[in-house]
Amino acid sequence: MPLDIDFVRRQFPAFREPSLSGQAFFENAGGSYACGPVIDRLTRFYHERKMQPYWSFEPSRLGGEEMDEARRRMAGLLGVATDEVSFGPSTTQNTYVLAQAFREMLQPGDVVIVTDQDHEANSGPWRRLADSGIEIREWNIDPDTGSLTLSRLKNILDEKVKLVCFPHCSNVIGEINPVADITALAHAAGAYVCVDGVSYVPHGFPDVGALGADIYLFSAYKTYGPHQGVMVLRRALGEALPNQGHYFNADTLYKRMTPAGPDHAQVAAMAGIADYIDALCVHHGGTAPEVDVPVRFARRRPGPWTHRAQRSERPHCEVVAFAGTARPGDFLDQLRGEGVVVARFVALPDHAPIDDRLAEQLVRQAEGLPLVCTDKDAVRVPLWLHERLWWRGVE
Repeated sequence: MPLDIDFVRRQFPAFREPSLSGQAFFENAGGSYACGPVIDRLTRFYHERKMQPYWSFEPSRLGGEEMDEARRRMAGLLGVATDEVSFGPSTTQNTYVLAQAFREMLQPGDVVIVTDQDHEANSGPWRRLADSGIEIREWNIDPDTGSLTLSRLKNILDEKVKLVCFPHCSNVIGEINPVADITALAHAAGAYVCVDGVSYVPHGFPDVGALGADIYLFSAYKTYGPHQGVMVLRRALGEALPNQGHYFNADTLYKRMTPAGPDHAQVAAMAGIADYIDALCVHHGGTAPEVDVPVRFARRRPGPWTHRAQRSERPHCEVVAFAGTARPGDFLDQLRGEGVVVARFVALPDHAPIDDRLAEQLVRQAEGLPLVCTDKDAVRVPLWLHERLWWRGVE
């Protein structure tokens, strides 16, 4: 099935922003637009859950659950265990933290291999280890092709090498390197590998578990998400490296390389990347993976779906939803929990009147998709809108 570009563009609010109309941005290193689900989750967190997470009171509990959901779903995309995924301010900063941990673990005379095909973020922090007596060896590219060859790597691997750092895809020449083969060579020599995936992951999330990499890094703001660095740190290495976080977090794998507290809202918003990938999959005929339904849904007894004033099945296509309730984000959560693919969500003020002008605006925003709202909103819309409106009872 060919990629539905119109569907893809509808997932990104920037394409509906008048001030950006008619412009194209080729400064690719600056990142990608954020997709709608990321923006929705970030907005909801700042509106409803911006407090210390993981306490028992409702907003705090929900904030913590959403942060856990983000880590769990990102781990699923990457083929690793949930606690092997951690978030930091950027890939560069995550690499610096890793380098400090290796500085403590390595001994003078140990070797770290870096390349001249890499971004400075995955070479500079490691080269600075030379100040502590660590030998830095260069895995140089072939001057004629720009490629990193396995034969050149074999020539510099020996028992002193403890870490091999290289890019999955070079940001210099765009070449995709054979991560699994390089990892196998390094592991056979007794070395770990650190893979910079920043230039690769925007083209597809890798199965890091299958690749075998010990460390895999990329930037979420280049994969439709918030400005976060994502780091996969496999368990064996993560437990061997000296803890760089608070001493009381040393027993939690994903906190060991996080010296400061995480950005709660941006971590929670990471789940929106998975929302977008799932919606893309479903729209093109695939099946979205099961997502854990938050506990609060189990306590709800929502009324039936209604369309044209009659009971109905839920719409089995992507929809545009809106809610003018005290907690509009809960309605969005409920729809997603029921498997409804929400292309766009509009949060209205509580009990907002929905006149003809606002209804027409909602129709334009829907761009032909069905509109979905709560039963409380349905009684406030003009009757003519019921023709294309589904609503759902919420207690």
